Amino acid sequence: MSAAPDAAWTQACLAAVLVAIDPAGTSVVVRSRPGPVREAWLDRLRALLPEGTPVTRLPPGIADDALLGGLDLPATLRAGQPVAQPGLIARSHGGVVVVPMAERLSPGTAARIAQGLDTGAVEIARDGIATRHPARFGLMLLDEGEGEDETLPACLADRAALHLDLDAVPLGALATTQPLPDLMAARAARPEVPPEAAEAVCALASRLGIASLRAPLLALRVARMHAALAGRAALDDSDLAAAAALVLAPRACTWPSDAIEAPSEPPPPDRDEAGAADQDDDRNGDDPSLDDRVLAAVAASLPPGLLARLLAGEGPRTRSPGAGRAGASASAQSGRPVGARPGDPRRGRLALIETLRAAAPWQRLRRGGAEARLRITADDLRIRRLVRKRETTTIFAVDASGSAALERLAEAKGAVESLLAECYVRRDRVALVAFRGRNADLLLAPTRSLVRAKRALASLPGGGGTPLAAGIEAAGRLAAAERRAGRSATVLLLTDGRANIARSGAPGRAQAGADALSAAKALAAEGTRALVIDTAARPQDLARALAAAMAARYLAMPQADAARLTRAVREAAPPG
Repeated sequence: MSAAPDAAWTQACLAAVLVAIDPAGTSVVVRSRPGPVREAWLDRLRALLPEGTPVTRLPPGIADDALLGGLDLPATLRAGQPVAQPGLIARSHGGVVVVPMAERLSPGTAARIAQGLDTGAVEIARDGIATRHPARFGLMLLDEGEGEDETLPACLADRAALHLDLDAVPLGALATTQPLPDLMAARAARPEVPPEAAEAVCALASRLGIASLRAPLLALRVARMHAALAGRAALDDSDLAAAAALVLAPRACTWPSDAIEAPSEPPPPDRDEAGAADQDDDRNGDDPSLDDRVLAAVAASLPPGLLARLLAGEGPRTRSPGAGRAGASASAQSGRPVGARPGDPRRGRLALIETLRAAAPWQRLRRGGAEARLRITADDLRIRRLVRKRETTTIFAVDASGSAALERLAEAKGAVESLLAECYVRRDRVALVAFRGRNADLLLAPTRSLVRAKRALASLPGGGGTPLAAGIEAAGRLAAAERRAGRSATVLLLTDGRANIARSGAPGRAQAGADALSAAKALAAEGTRALVIDTAARPQDLARALAAAMAARYLAMPQADAARLTRAVREAAPPG
């Protein structure tokens, strides 16, 4: 007795068939870790594609000239005139481009690929050449991202019709793989789309909270392929249900709770014709609408966990333009090369190949007919454009005085440990400044070591006076040093705001408070981002005034809720 086919694997195999019918008209997002299931699915898709279909892998960090095409430098030098060469997108015309680790695509590369998908061509107008290559291709985005920071570019995820999650497919399901179908007839078929089908798909997309207008169009296209695969001349409910499960459900931002409930009361009849009244009764009474029927069919075949995610209010995993873990400095003198620009090699690193590309088209004019030497002018010189990731240092300035130790120091330590773990996950640097008695001490220099940070926090003693001004100034000096090193700094000040040790070390609340406000204003004047967390059992006006002077957000922490504190830190001091 053979095992029953796994529903998720069966749907994945159906998606492979639909992609193989028209790769350029579909595109697909495959969320899966590398493994036998993903490789089996990719092998199945390759076997379904027509023989000779180009399947190319996009190298990580591909340059623009390799992606879009440009000047063929050796051919140009031999010919003495510009010779264009196609890029990876143009060479993939009629085939599929596989993008491993698509969550790491740069926004610029994603935008150029999206433009190729929209126009079906690549135009090049630079380096003395102007050409256009056809580039109708399908895209396969392999999503291996973990967490919120590693998500697909929204511009590409929106253009991919099918979204698969192969992590839910068990390894044993591969044994139930069905034979490969013959797709020749399906590729030639053109099933009819009834008007009510388009209306139902649009209504269903609206009920699922999908804002993209591209999604219903892609769903109708997939429904036509499904009908062509079944040999139908027109779409029926099963085609729309399959398209909704593969295209609309993964994009859903909400799930209608009354999806399959019939309307409570049918609208009163407003026509006298008996035939029309009977039709209204049939539509509004016993028979649900077409989008209701499709939604009910989709609900029965949702991927595991999708419905729970929607009910929890979680949307699709995509990356908006401009989002990211860290920013980049485009004018850096060191870092990762991202192209070239005209410039003086004395003020940057010479980009030799780009310089030759700039000079090659003009050689025939410059050297005449007999001279063989290469002539390069100052206008041809190119230097590299470098970007350097801007790291973030989070400086914890912790009040370890007697008042804090009596009230909240232990709880504050727990909250800070949670924040330290959050910074470690983002690979941010952390530093710890503690102030108690008459001084402020740097207990932990900026580091990425979570173990060292926890050890320093665990050994933090409590007691003594509150030299708040000294603590703020120590954190400010450290933030300035980090900025000079090219890193951005954020100060998280945990205190109850009740200073009693002045900058001079003398006791006295009045002078200590004035010194603390002065230090806070100096910190704000330097442009340091900050967050003041009031650790007192009741919110203190002194801490609130300190936050105002520091131009920082104020957060009272009557309950040391680490999750709430982490959210507040994210809002007040976004990474990068």
